[in-house]
Amino acid sequence: MASSDALLPVIFRRKPSDSIADNLIMESRRRQPIKVHRAVILLLIALYVALIVIHNGSASKNIGSNGTTTKSHAHLAGVSEKRNFRKTEPFAWNNTMLSWQRTAFHFQPEKNWMNDPNGPLFYKGLYHFFYQYNPNGAVWGDIAWGHAVSMDLIHWLHLPLVMVPDQWYDANGVWTGSATLLDDGSIVMLYTGSTDNFVQVQNLAYPEDPSDPLLLKWTKFSGNPVLVPPPGIGAKDFRDPTTAWKTLGGKWRITIGSKVNRTGISIVYDTTDFKTYEKLDNSLHQVPDTGMWECIDFYPVSKTEIIGLGTSVNGPDVKHILKASMDDTRTDHYAIGTYYDSNETWIPDDPNSDVGKSTSLRYDYGKFYAPKTFYDQNKKRRILWGWIGESDSEAADVQKGWSSVQGIPRTVALDMKTGKNLVQWPVEEVESLRLSSKKFEMKVKPETVVQVNVSSTAELDIEAEFEINKEDLEKIARDESVEAEDDFSCETSGGSTVSGSLGPFGFSVLTDENLSEQTTVYFYVTKGKDSKLKTFFCTDTLRSTMATDVVRSVYGSFVPVLEGEKLTMRILVDHSIVEGFGQGGRTCITSRVYPTEAIYGAAKLFLFNNALNATIMASFEVWQMNGAFIRPYSADDLVLHH
Repeated sequence: MASSDALLPVIFRRKPSDSIADNLIMESRRRQPIKVHRAVILLLIALYVALIVIHNGSASKNIGSNGTTTKSHAHLAGVSEKRNFRKTEPFAWNNTMLSWQRTAFHFQPEKNWMNDPNGPLFYKGLYHFFYQYNPNGAVWGDIAWGHAVSMDLIHWLHLPLVMVPDQWYDANGVWTGSATLLDDGSIVMLYTGSTDNFVQVQNLAYPEDPSDPLLLKWTKFSGNPVLVPPPGIGAKDFRDPTTAWKTLGGKWRITIGSKVNRTGISIVYDTTDFKTYEKLDNSLHQVPDTGMWECIDFYPVSKTEIIGLGTSVNGPDVKHILKASMDDTRTDHYAIGTYYDSNETWIPDDPNSDVGKSTSLRYDYGKFYAPKTFYDQNKKRRILWGWIGESDSEAADVQKGWSSVQGIPRTVALDMKTGKNLVQWPVEEVESLRLSSKKFEMKVKPETVVQVNVSSTAELDIEAEFEINKEDLEKIARDESVEAEDDFSCETSGGSTVSGSLGPFGFSVLTDENLSEQTTVYFYVTKGKDSKLKTFFCTDTLRSTMATDVVRSVYGSFVPVLEGEKLTMRILVDHSIVEGFGQGGRTCITSRVYPTEAIYGAAKLFLFNNALNATIMASFEVWQMNGAFIRPYSADDLVLHH
C-alpha cells in the first residue's frame, strides 16, 4: 500500500496553463443579474429598514460596532467556543490567501463571529434566518441575534440585530432559541439567556408588530425568565428550547437539553400561553454516558411521502426524529423512533443506534454543528440549517475579521428506500446559481489521476455517478487472497492515498496542478470476511493546505447502497467550504479547507482512481456557480431607489 504521506499517483494528463503566479491575480467576484421583481422588492425592503434604523436605532448601547476583538468568556458561561486542537505558531497568512477564503454563495455576515442557527421560519412571504452573532469581533463573545431575510433561501438581505444582551436575564448572551408559529399565525420565540451570574434561563420574545413582514423589532416578555434550571439540573446545563408542538390535549410542548451526571437528557414542559409552564415527570428521552445534550431538535417525518410535516403532526404514518448536539464531542447525533404523546416519551427504533452512541447516525460527518430544522409551509418541506465552524487558528480568524458560515440549507426527509436513515439534499433554489456546465464520461484505470478540463474551480456544483467494472468486481469477490477489511473507517484509514482493491475513487477539488494541495471526496468499497461489499463515503483534508495552524482530518462513514444502485455523489465547492452528499444524501460530509497554493486560477479539479485492482466508469456534470446576493441595506440602496 502507498504511504499515507504520499501524494496521489502522478499518472495524469497535464494541460498547458498559465503560471501559478499569474493565476493568483484576484478575480472579480461574479454576481448573478437580479430579476426585476426581486430587485424592486429588495430595494423596498432596504428602504424600509433604513428608515426604521434611522428613526429608532437598531441595537442596545451595550453592543459596540467598532470591530474590535473582545476577550472570550465562554469558559465562564459554561458553553463551548472555538476549539483549537493544535497549539502551533500562526501561519503567515497574507491578504490574498485570506480574501480568497470568503465564500460566494454560503450565508455569512460581512464580518465577525457567527455560530448556531436560531428560530428559522417562513413568514408573510419571506424566509427569516436568525443566528448567534458577536458584533464586536471574530471570536465567540457578546452574543446577540443577527437577522436576515430572503425570498429563496439563497439571496439574503442583512437586517439590524433583533435581540441583544441588555437585560439581567441575558446579560451574558442571547443564546440559541426556536420559533413557534401559533394557530392564529402569530409567532413566539423562546431562547436561552445567560444571566448576569451565568445561569442559563429560558426567555420569551415576540414581534412588536406582527403585521411587519420583516419582523424588525422584537419585545422581550416583561416576566422573563419564564423557566429556570429545575432542581437537580446545573446552572450551566439548561439550554436551547425546541420549537413547540401541539399535544393531543391541546397544550404546547417543548423540550430542553441538559444532563444529569453523565446522562444526556431532554427535559419536557407543557404550556398554554408560553408564559407559565408545567414540568413533566418523564423526560422525552435520555441516554447514559453521552454528556450534555444541547441544541435538541424534535420533529416528525413521513413514512409514505417525501414531504415535510408540521412539527405537531403525529400518527401511524409518521416517525419522529430526535437529534441532540453532543457538547463533549462537538458532533450531532440523531435517531429515528416513535413518539408517544400520552406519556411524553420517545423510543428509538434501534436501541443500538440511540442518540449519542458511537453507532448512532449523524446529519454530517464533517465540520457541522448545532443544526436546526423548521417546517417550510411555503413549499411543504422541512429545511435544515447547520453551523460550519472554522478549522484554522483563532489568530487567522482575527486577521481576516470573520469566523464561521452556515451550510447551504438542506431538505431533510426519511429515506423511502431504506426506512432506516434520513436523506438530506441542498435546497433546489441553489441550482439557480448554476452557470455553464460540462458533461464528462470517463473510464479510469487503477492508480490513475486525470485532470478535468474546466476553467474556474473555486465555485462548483458537481453531480456524478460511478460504476466499478463488473468483471473486476466479480474477480475480487471470488479472490480469497484479497484481504478482508471489516474494520475499515474513513477517520482512521489514512486518507485517499491509502489504496485497496476497490478504492478509493472520486474527485480531488481545490487542488494545485502539482497535487501538493488537494481535498478529496471519494468512495471506498471494502470486502468483508463474508465476501459482501460495503461502501464508505469519505473526505480527506490531510493534504488540503500547506498552512501549519489548520486542523486537517479524514471524515466520513458507511453509506447504504442498495442492489442495482450506482454510486452517486454531489459536491458543492465554495472557496473554503466543500460539502459532499453521498447516495442522494444518505451520508453527508462538510469540510473547511484553506489552501495556500490552490487558490484563484491555480485551483484545479481532478478525477482519480486509487484502487489497485478495479477500473471505474465515471459519468458526471460540472457546473460553475455564480455568487449569491448577500449583503446589508446601505445608503446606496436609497440612491438607487430614487
